[in-house]
Amino acid sequence: MDVSSLAAAAPSLVAPPLHHKPHLAFPPHHPSPARGSIGVRCAHSPSPHPLRPSAATADEEVSLPPSLRVSRLAEEFRVSPDAADRARRLLARAAALPRLGEADRVAANRVMGCVAQVWLVGRCDGAGRMRFAADSDSELSRGYCACLVSALDGARPEEVLDVDPADLAPLGGAAAGTGARSRASTWHNVLIGMQKRARAAIAAREGRPAGEPFPSLIIGRDGAIRAQGTYAEAQAMFLSPNESKTSELVKSLREKKIGIVAHFYMDPEVQGILTASKKHWPHIHISDSLVMADSAVKMAEAGCEYITVLGVDFMSENVRAILDQAGYSKVGVYRMSSDQIGCSLADAASSSAYTHFLKEASRSPPSLHVIYINTSLETKAHAHELVPTITCTSSNVVATILQAFAQIPGLNVWYGPDSYMGANIADLFQRMAVMSDEEIAEVHPSHNKKSINALLPRLHYYQDGNCIVHDMFGHEVVDKIKEQYCDAFLTAHFEVPGEMFSLSMEAKTRGMGVVGSTQNILDFIKNHLMEALDRNIDDHLQFVLGTESGMITSIVAAVRELFDSYKTSQQSANIEVEIVFPVSSDAVSNTSVNGSHHLDSSTVTDLDNVSVVPGVSSGEGCSIHGGCASCPYMKMNSLRSLLKVCHQLPDRDNRLVAYQASRFNAKTPLGKLVAEVGCEPILHMRHFQATKRLPDKLVHHVIHGKGEPTS
Repeated sequence: MDVSSLAAAAPSLVAPPLHHKPHLAFPPHHPSPARGSIGVRCAHSPSPHPLRPSAATADEEVSLPPSLRVSRLAEEFRVSPDAADRARRLLARAAALPRLGEADRVAANRVMGCVAQVWLVGRCDGAGRMRFAADSDSELSRGYCACLVSALDGARPEEVLDVDPADLAPLGGAAAGTGARSRASTWHNVLIGMQKRARAAIAAREGRPAGEPFPSLIIGRDGAIRAQGTYAEAQAMFLSPNESKTSELVKSLREKKIGIVAHFYMDPEVQGILTASKKHWPHIHISDSLVMADSAVKMAEAGCEYITVLGVDFMSENVRAILDQAGYSKVGVYRMSSDQIGCSLADAASSSAYTHFLKEASRSPPSLHVIYINTSLETKAHAHELVPTITCTSSNVVATILQAFAQIPGLNVWYGPDSYMGANIADLFQRMAVMSDEEIAEVHPSHNKKSINALLPRLHYYQDGNCIVHDMFGHEVVDKIKEQYCDAFLTAHFEVPGEMFSLSMEAKTRGMGVVGSTQNILDFIKNHLMEALDRNIDDHLQFVLGTESGMITSIVAAVRELFDSYKTSQQSANIEVEIVFPVSSDAVSNTSVNGSHHLDSSTVTDLDNVSVVPGVSSGEGCSIHGGCASCPYMKMNSLRSLLKVCHQLPDRDNRLVAYQASRFNAKTPLGKLVAEVGCEPILHMRHFQATKRLPDKLVHHVIHGKGEPTS
């Protein structure tokens, strides 16, 4: 179960942000007439397209305060529990709603996230009141539009913003079933669009200029790329890779039987070359960290004699250990730097503070330590000897913890090291605590309201670890997303701060958001594109990318592949996909005169020693004050290093000794091999993924301590 399934089970739950971040500003870049931008005219500016009043906004209705109109509307649908009766009411309202003219039924006025085509137009009139008109090609969706227009047409902008979606929740029960549930989210998405236009009207009234949009990449139906903003231009630069470099790499991989496993967060130049090379050499795999070691084993089974790992050091360590366990100890594993390739999360888990956290857990039996997979093998080994441990990913952590609580009575769960993910897990369970037993059972069949409330005080998470990439998605970024991108599709990694997490979870309730792993984010984008391609209607899909920008290469490749697969003899609609990078203007590192790149010397972090530009172009992409749009550690995996390693294999002269992945011959405090003990929490996770239950050995360890369970 990924994180987003919780929102699907209880779509009315939206929690307030849990965290606050330091100030983040935003970078200047090329403005563009991207979809969703709004021109609002107040008092002194007549509309070029005068809106006809709808029948639902008769004089007696308009005279009522908008808050009372909203209350009456909600009450009308609250007292009509019968789905057929609600549908009749919607159809009656649809019949009274004037049609929009063709000039207004255009892509710029489309409301994203609706199954049907929905258009919304809004302006501020001479009296400072909002005038709305809407339309749809679906009669039920037109009914939802009519409801919102009747409630908010003629309201002041502030009154539109004061409407709480929860007040209109009764509208969402018009019908059952997945398709009907999606159609019922129309009112919510239309409301979000109205509020976006109201914010723009207030800004225009106060003389505030429209804010600069975030940089973005637009992928056209023909696969062509349009970059908007310097950051996006730097990302786009390598999406059409150098053919000679691609040929050079493929030749070396074939001759020397080299496989490549790489993380999604690689530099765009590297990913572009790898994506192109994969067409000629199958043993190249780009994924999240969980799948990298599995892919390496498959490559070894296929005859690869070497595996090059493009990621941080704990990833190459895991690949080395898993290959050894699978019987491929003779297959060489190589990193991409002679220096340490660190990770802020992995470093947090190896700190003395984290050891103290684990010792506290060991004094509170029965306890289970759930550790994020993005940690070193040595950390997993040492943790497992202190507290029974199972690894998790961002896509299975919720299911793992819920199953553990269901399987072991009175359990204490200790999650780490990502503090934001821990807080988000706690947030999710607090949401579940107010759900019905039926809704909770949809998330996990062994739980109910009583059990969820009972586990809340027994869930503990480490509070001093974070990913420097996801750390940047704080309240300043969120404020700009609310202002300019509230009607776009929102994606967020489970490691983001609570403000971004809550915003994306709210978007999920109306079919517009996802919270999960990098793979969950990629699948979300692909699924919405496939729906648009199936409709075959002109569309512009806008996604805010709430994770590391290196994902863009895999996203572009997937989008282009889908566009190619949907080419038919019939005329293809003009469909575009826009990926928005929420990048802070603080996200710039310093560049020295002599051309070497480093962060400011006053920065008291491990990043002082990074010898590469922590960004994608001219030092752009990483901040010494907040976080990074692109991970500086991941960017140590350069194309130059990859080619160097490949050319020098086999390493008969031992010139690549510093590049070899660590093989842990060291022993734990209890005298066992680090590699053996460190792999056990991973194997426990594998068992859970296969069976949906914690292994008996782990359960016995939690309840009784060391020793094997009796059969």
